[in-house]
Amino acid sequence: MNGVQIVFLWSDALIWLLLAAGAGLVLLVRRSPPLRAAWGKVAASRSGMGAATVLLAFVLVGWLDSLHYRPALPAAEGEEIRYAIEVRSLLDALADPLRSRTEKTYSAPLATHAYVKESTEHPGGGVTRAFPPLLHGGAHLAGAYDKHADDVAWRVAAGILAAVLLWLPIAAWVAARQGGWAKVWRGETAIAWHAVLLTLGAILLVLGPVFSLAGGYHVFGTDKVGQDVLYQVLKSVRTALIIGLVTTLVMLPLAVLLGIVAGYFRGWADDLIQYVYTVLNSIPSVLLIAAAVLMLQVLIDGHPEWFATAAERADLRLLALCFILGMTSWTGLCRLLRGETLKLRELEYIQAAQAFGVGSGRIISRHILPNVMHIVIIALVMDFSSLVLAEAVLSYVGIGVDPSMISFGTMINNARMELGREPVVWWSLAAAFAAMFILVLAANLFADAVRDAFDPRAA
Repeated sequence: MNGVQIVFLWSDALIWLLLAAGAGLVLLVRRSPPLRAAWGKVAASRSGMGAATVLLAFVLVGWLDSLHYRPALPAAEGEEIRYAIEVRSLLDALADPLRSRTEKTYSAPLATHAYVKESTEHPGGGVTRAFPPLLHGGAHLAGAYDKHADDVAWRVAAGILAAVLLWLPIAAWVAARQGGWAKVWRGETAIAWHAVLLTLGAILLVLGPVFSLAGGYHVFGTDKVGQDVLYQVLKSVRTALIIGLVTTLVMLPLAVLLGIVAGYFRGWADDLIQYVYTVLNSIPSVLLIAAAVLMLQVLIDGHPEWFATAAERADLRLLALCFILGMTSWTGLCRLLRGETLKLRELEYIQAAQAFGVGSGRIISRHILPNVMHIVIIALVMDFSSLVLAEAVLSYVGIGVDPSMISFGTMINNARMELGREPVVWWSLAAAFAAMFILVLAANLFADAVRDAFDPRAA
């Protein structure tokens, strides 16, 4: 009897918490006319909605990779069911051909033969060096490698056709709900649906041929151990999202609380908080993070009994990295909120509330906090990009995520030495760079739209 055992990692719990917080934010926006008006401006922004569509595609991949389980091992009838040590995700199940079809070593994108020559001994004597055929890439050609170009072209055409057939009903449904095609394409809807549809169409036109080709080839090639690079890119998305979102969850309460307290109460509280974030800013962040990560690694290595699987060990290190990044990156937002609170507390309506004996807690919750939320939202959305890049840099220098966890940083770190070999193995670095570039660019464009909508000084 086969089955699965559901595995719930701590990072999975935080992701579900963030999804619940997002649902709560939607309800809050619907009940608050000022927030509804501000987010309405974001929804009307063509660049903002196009970027949001790209971000949602990344979020979908990350969510699929956050549903973990352990598959059951084969067992005879009457035996107790045992489960594999390896923890997989729903994304692993959907991308099982990419995960399981490994080669001996490097292969170039869409190649049918290995990238490195091998020596072959002949029965009659003699040795020849040639590029051996791949075990999986192009294996469906059954040796008819002269048909390689035609097969690639056919698969690309089939992927484009599938993308168009998938996009058309979605576009028709949106047009029917918004009052017709003309109204949508002229941008006369409250939400910039034309930008959403165009971006979705571009995504499908890229993903359609990619996944059509992935059925028979390694689209982005393979790495040193023969693992598919496209699979590594998909697995890296969840790590990047967790670094950006969970770190935000850690830094937000600290930055908001200390920033408002310092600006509102001033005096010794302000001096103490300024002293703390000045000291933190004076320490090189990479050295501080490296020291914290290395101390944590010593603790983890000394207690292997804490973890039932390697995934739990890697997950703890990932969350610890998020916590360390959050504890070292709250100072910028705290300084901004302190300055804004110093300005707000001198306004007439704040002084009137103080004169009438209103408590400090009520003034902060009713008057100060709502008037600094635009700074909080803008800073958090813009910090997401820097946190994703920070993980790549930290993993590159060896103090980031666990080596067993796939991320853009570990991909770049593993590929850096291959740039000096001959011939150059470039595709792993290029794939990681392209995926990270698209993610960060989309986050920055969405941040610009949020800034324009929430910043009261914006025109």
